Amino acid sequence: MKTYKPTSDGQRSRISSGFDEITTSKPEKSLLAPLKEKAGRNNSGKITVRHRGGGHKKKYRIIDFKREKKDVEGVVISVEYDPNRSARIALIRVDDGSKFYMIAPDGIKVGEKILNGEDVSLTTGNSLPLKSIPVGYLIHNVENIPGKGASFARSAGAVVQVMAHEFGYALIRMPSGEVRKVLDNCRATIGQVGNLDHKNQKLGKAGRSFHRGRRPTVRGLAMNPSDHPHGGGEGKTGIGLKNPKTPWGKPALGKRTRKSKSSDKLILRRRFDK
Repeated sequence: MKTYKPTSDGQRSRISSGFDEITTSKPEKSLLAPLKEKAGRNNSGKITVRHRGGGHKKKYRIIDFKREKKDVEGVVISVEYDPNRSARIALIRVDDGSKFYMIAPDGIKVGEKILNGEDVSLTTGNSLPLKSIPVGYLIHNVENIPGKGASFARSAGAVVQVMAHEFGYALIRMPSGEVRKVLDNCRATIGQVGNLDHKNQKLGKAGRSFHRGRRPTVRGLAMNPSDHPHGGGEGKTGIGLKNPKTPWGKPALGKRTRKSKSSDKLILRRRFDK
């Protein structure tokens, strides 16, 4: 992590990544795609996510979450910064000359070789089915549905542990502490996602949050009663309600929003049952 001299209020508390693991600042052009900014709006143009908009322009890096190149050897060419995610990405060149991006595991270096197959070695960066991974191993980029591509443990520092194998399923412990079953033929990558210090960053000033596309947020307490359920009152007051509300009167701040899903039967322990 990188700290700064306190030459201003913004620099005084700023802590940012040192980017020591980044080996190049030029992404692979063939793996870039345009990314249109939606500013929190849906296909009707209505704002469905508030406080989004602005920010720096960026292009999307096409990540191979499926690891479709099987039984071929790949070599790490570079480790790069991705503005669309907290994790770093690694550029891989395969024997046939093609290239692809993958989420960079912790400790991966330029020149290392990675494999994707059924019975490849259990080294960092290799991808294989859960049935081929012994109990206790740390993994990331875990599929939820076979062939769909990785759904779990893709952000910086995320890691999943294999707990058991039974009846065609693998029991895995998620980063949240949740224990769930996943089909044994779903694929996963060995190791932990890199950029572990991402959680220690401090932006230092509102401007850096604005550069990321986050617009200012006004507290409900500071509004009028006609604008927010928390508004009104003389001086500084509490919300005056049993539970916090959204501007539209719906429960907020801790209300569980998960609906009944077919995957409920696969969850053996909820994350809030620690």
